[in-house]
Amino acid sequence: MDGFRNYDTAIYAIIISFILTMGFLSAKFIMRRYFYKAITVKPKKMEDALIRHTQGPEHIRTAVFTRSLYRIYQDEVQTLYSAQNRQLQFMNHWVHQMKTPISVINLLLQEEDLDRESIAEEIERIKSGLDTVLVNASLETFERDMRIERVVLKKLVQEVVNSNKKLLITNGVFPVVSVEEDFIVATDEKWLRIVLEQFITNAVKYTFEKGKKVYLTAERTGKGIVLTVRDEGIGIRPSDLKRVRNAFFTGENGRLTGESTGMGLYIASEVCRKLGHGLDIDSELGVGTTATVLFENGESGGDE
Repeated sequence: MDGFRNYDTAIYAIIISFILTMGFLSAKFIMRRYFYKAITVKPKKMEDALIRHTQGPEHIRTAVFTRSLYRIYQDEVQTLYSAQNRQLQFMNHWVHQMKTPISVINLLLQEEDLDRESIAEEIERIKSGLDTVLVNASLETFERDMRIERVVLKKLVQEVVNSNKKLLITNGVFPVVSVEEDFIVATDEKWLRIVLEQFITNAVKYTFEKGKKVYLTAERTGKGIVLTVRDEGIGIRPSDLKRVRNAFFTGENGRLTGESTGMGLYIASEVCRKLGHGLDIDSELGVGTTATVLFENGESGGDE
């Protein structure tokens, strides 16, 4: 308004502008000092990286973003910790179990008349334990090892039964296979074989009477092809049924045999989950246990 007719007015305008600008910047810095401190100070732990005091939309979005990253980090850490802890527990449990067959073999070797059959049985127990360790380790890299293909269900079931023939005969359990020739499912043959072997092994392990049977059947339903493995064993207590899929859970039946690792049904459940197959386990104490696998993408000769 003065028109800058003298230098005093210009100097006054400059000083006022400078004071107002510095006041604005100072107020802005005071309001946002927590944000600036959070992004300039090197954090000593993950929680220090979280921004707790924010002003302004861009700072709020930054705080939300860092908190989301922190949650992802926590989830990944917990997953890795659980996997590592499970692996450690399993190895400790397995090493403890392997002491028994090794001790038995050592005693048998000290006898004058070498019982080759008994040694072969103990070696088979060690081999079975090693297979379980390898399968459990492979679960961590499941996706890299998975290969989905069309599998003839009856052929696979018969191959699994034949591979466990010695186990079935030794324990006096007879398999009954009832699967149509034209039932085809999309799955990973190697991993599904492992699942079926777990079911058959459990069926034999918890069938204490000779002459009992294990039924392997398949049928076409509205949801897909359903494969059922039913035994005539001692069954599972209702209180244990909800936890049989947990790692290392042996329950009352595991205490009866003394050989259970608690990993069989856990492995089967994890494999079915990763392959996208539904798995149901039902049991009646003193009657038997039924494991059902649902192949939603199954097909048969009658499909159009």
